[in-house]
Amino acid sequence: MIEGLSHITFIVSDLDKAEAFFTYIFDAKKIYDSGDKTFSISKERFFDIGGAWVVIMQGESLAEKTYNHTAFKIAAEDYDERLQRITSLGLEVKEGRSRVDGEGQSIYFYDYDNHLFELHTATLEDRLKRYNQGH
Repeated sequence: MIEGLSHITFIVSDLDKAEAFFTYIFDAKKIYDSGDKTFSISKERFFDIGGAWVVIMQGESLAEKTYNHTAFKIAAEDYDERLQRITSLGLEVKEGRSRVDGEGQSIYFYDYDNHLFELHTATLEDRLKRYNQGH
């Protein structure tokens, strides 16, 4: 039986730069650093982001950018401040898809290794409620 999401792992070219990114953008709290040890396939660091276990591992950046992404929930009142954090790092912000009123706002952006992230202001319940209302 599936009990829930265990963790999310991102392969990054520079652990220090990725740690700064996750700490600044997502308020990630580092909970483990392998240092020179490699229990897994490479050096790694673990973070807690809003109760989610997120891992970064040393490796090659993604070769290309896609729409595959990981979304984190933010409060609507934090939207502008988070967008400012993202743009202050010079990260590429992707134009979001068109939205209907009531499904929330999103910021889509790429990290230094071509991973796409989304910060979203609504919940699944909000979106389903809006979609069930029709156009």
